[in-house]
Amino acid sequence: MLHLRVIAVVERADAVLEVFDGSPAVTGVIVLPGAAREPAGDVILCDVAREGANEVLERLRGLGIDQSGSIAIEDVAVTLSASAERAAQRAPGLGVDAVVWEEIEHKTGQETRLSATFLVLLTVATIIAAIGVLLDQPILVVGAMVVGPEFGPLAAICVGLIQRRTAMVARSAVALLVGFPSAMAATALATWALTGMGLVSKAMLLSERPLTDFIWRPDALSWVVGFLAGIAGILSVTSARSGALVGVLISVTTVPAAANVAVAAAYRVPAEAVGSAVQLAVNLAAIITAGVLTLAVQRLWWWRINADR
Repeated sequence: MLHLRVIAVVERADAVLEVFDGSPAVTGVIVLPGAAREPAGDVILCDVAREGANEVLERLRGLGIDQSGSIAIEDVAVTLSASAERAAQRAPGLGVDAVVWEEIEHKTGQETRLSATFLVLLTVATIIAAIGVLLDQPILVVGAMVVGPEFGPLAAICVGLIQRRTAMVARSAVALLVGFPSAMAATALATWALTGMGLVSKAMLLSERPLTDFIWRPDALSWVVGFLAGIAGILSVTSARSGALVGVLISVTTVPAAANVAVAAAYRVPAEAVGSAVQLAVNLAAIITAGVLTLAVQRLWWWRINADR
């Protein structure tokens, strides 16, 4: 269930109540006349089944409530109510599969800004992955995957393309186009510094690395893995069952490849740098392609479900 808190100007409060009364997915309606001071108006609370939320939110925005008042959406972890259960049963489909577009736009929209935190996390992840590559240590590569924040902008690009949010796509692209080169440049500098301290060497890069050499050897499976990772990542964003490990799956196809580009460039090993760059490009393209297709299928699926009601 989702909990909605609507602030509506007095003139539109009745229209909001008509929207709630007309939706079988809504329950637990509470009206607090004149309770809101900024913006001024009535506060109307309700619970709505996830699978019916899109229609309700669309009608509220059609009334201009998001402009003259406000609409707040909260995820309800536990609801003990027979009325709520009936509302969920009346709504089409399953709540765990429902795509609430306003919710995912908000989730992904927060990740589109090129912030200092994003740059630091991506840089730290890339440096950790670079050390893991040189030591041929998958544990360090996994650690880099956990830190990597790059799936946020990737998911935002997918949502922006589907929802035709040009600004969202542009901001996300800037974050990636600035973030990855910056992280790789910092990693190259770190590689030179570690080499000067005698902690790593070019010989480590050129030696046999059976556990991590897949990072710079792109093949058909690279596209398959990236594509599957894109599906899993988008489903984690749109589904109520999102898990932290999905972010790890996404990062395995991006941060390590970027790290290997930086290390190979620092040591002037062009073949490995080019291979890693191709791997990175293939994986990013596969993730975005899979994400867009997954969202398109979900949109079509829910359109069919609502059309058959």
